[in-house]
Amino acid sequence: MKTTVITGATSGIGKATAELLAQQGHRLIICGRRSAVLEELKAQLEKFTEIFSLTFDQRYEADVKKAFEGLPESWRDIDILINNAGNAHGLDSLEDGSTGDWDAMIDGNVKGLLYVSKAVIHGMKERRNGHIVNISSVAARQTYANGVVYCASKKAVDVISEGMRLELTEFGIKVTNIQPGAVATDFSTIRFKGDVQRAKTVYEGYEALKAEDVADAISYCINTPQRVAISDLTIYPSAQSEPRTIYRK
Repeated sequence: MKTTVITGATSGIGKATAELLAQQGHRLIICGRRSAVLEELKAQLEKFTEIFSLTFDQRYEADVKKAFEGLPESWRDIDILINNAGNAHGLDSLEDGSTGDWDAMIDGNVKGLLYVSKAVIHGMKERRNGHIVNISSVAARQTYANGVVYCASKKAVDVISEGMRLELTEFGIKVTNIQPGAVATDFSTIRFKGDVQRAKTVYEGYEALKAEDVADAISYCINTPQRVAISDLTIYPSAQSEPRTIYRK
């Protein structure tokens, strides 16, 4: 039975992935900032498998380090890390952008991913086995106006994934970089500071991906035979032809 860490497990892609992998029998370490939501999810999934929850904000290195160093001995051999946690804040030009929003995206999407990865890579290398899945975005493929910093943060995830692959393949560790297109989650609600009506317009006139679709892709990548490594995977809804172009009815 594999032990799998999922960051950002309280909603969206992370939650859908936790639900799917629990049913497949993975022992899960579910991570997030909202302890009450994590405990609710833990109770829901324990009917399928063993669950351990870790509450931390991955933007803060000390919090990440404390969380992983505090894992019980029986939970320390991590087979799979799914770096799902991330965020988008604002849709403004660089001139009008909030530096607080920039910090949140760079600290969460880039530095946080690095902090969590650093916490588990050493053990994977010692065991000469493991799999890291990084959730990037099609925003890494094509920068768009008013989303420059978010796009840059996801481009960084692509580059980090490539670097991980170069450094870790010789130790038997697979690295997969997944770039989802438009996914109907609370992503846009967060980006627009809780403006639900504005967030809804992002998904109007076409059928966006569901979180479960990305979870299915993650499951496929981590369940391939040992001889198979999926390096990069881009997933669009059928109405989307490239990061900036969606055909709406």
